[in-house]
Order: sequence, then C-alpha cells, then structure tokens
Amino acid sequence: MRKATRWDIRAIILVTLIGIFCGIIYTYVVNLFYNLVKVAVTPTGLGPVVDSAFAGLWFIAAPLSMYFVPKIGAGVIGETLAAVVEMFLGGQWGAMTLLYGIVQGAGNEVGFFPNPRKYERFSWSSCLWGAFGASIAAFIYNYFVYGYQQFKPGLLALVLIVNIASALLFDGVMVKLITLRFDAMQQHHTTDKTNVTE
Repeated sequence: MRKATRWDIRAIILVTLIGIFCGIIYTYVVNLFYNLVKVAVTPTGLGPVVDSAFAGLWFIAAPLSMYFVPKIGAGVIGETLAAVVEMFLGGQWGAMTLLYGIVQGAGNEVGFFPNPRKYERFSWSSCLWGAFGASIAAFIYNYFVYGYQQFKPGLLALVLIVNIASALLFDGVMVKLITLRFDAMQQHHTTDKTNVTE
C-alpha cells in the first residue's frame, strides 16, 4: 500500500479503509478488553483511570490516516470514519462516538497542522505532539461531557496523567514504530525492484 500524494479518489479510499479497519479493531478488540478491565476496577473507584489508560488505543486511526494520506484533514476524516464504523457496529457510546472521533482527530492534527511538510515527514516530534494534542482534546471533552469536573483534584490529576501517557505510548510511539516498519518494507520492496530491473 503506497502513500497518497494528493486528495483524490485513491486517498479517499485509503482513509476510508483505515477508518473501517480501526473502527472494527476499536469495537471487537479494544472495547472488549476495556469492558473487562472497567468492570473489574470500577468497585475501587478508579474506573475513570481505566478510561484514560485505554484512550491512546482509540486515537490511532488519525495518525495512521495522516501517514498514508499526508494531507491536512486526513486525521479528522480517518478518526471520524472509525467512529462511524464503531457506532454502526453497536459501540456502547452510541452517537456520542461520532463527536468524540472528530475531537480526537482534530487533536491529533495539532502536531502537524498547518505545515504540509510535517504531514509528509511524519517525524517523531510531530507524531508525539499529535498524540499529546489528542489526549488534551479528549480530556477537555470528557471534562465537560462526562462530568470530570466532579472528580476530586487527586483523581482528576491521575486521570489526566494516565490519559497523556496512554496517548504518547499507543497513539505516538506505537503508531510511529508501525510506520517505520512500513517504511522499511517499502524501501526493501523498492530495492528488490531496482535489483530486478538491473
């Protein structure tokens, strides 16, 4: 799978496929483990910390979309499509998933926007700043929509710290390592083709 160089039908298909794939992963893998852990931990009063611990796994559609389609808006579109798929597959948050996807995607683009070259380079710093942006955007969303303002200061700080750590680990480091692996595979494929033509 090659990167798209501009917004065209191929780019739209790429982002759509990423959104569908991630939406399926969110629904049948991430949410399954999240629910199991949440049920086990909720009696301790640390249920919101579980939400934060899994947060980064729900952000990955955006940077993957921006990697394969390095254009402004790819992150928002990819994450929103993943949310739509999750919603239609029976995701437990219903229509709220859609708004959350938009927030997560927009937050992720913070590390890249508005410089098109940052999208093309997909550097470690941009990827990590994007993950940080997604975590902060999601935290603000949760603060107002899910009543985080009612938490005690200690719990609120813990939720924020875990949220950032999860985003940096999964949405930042993990996604960047995946894309580096893909870069290596592409380079190897290109080298093989060059050797054959010679």
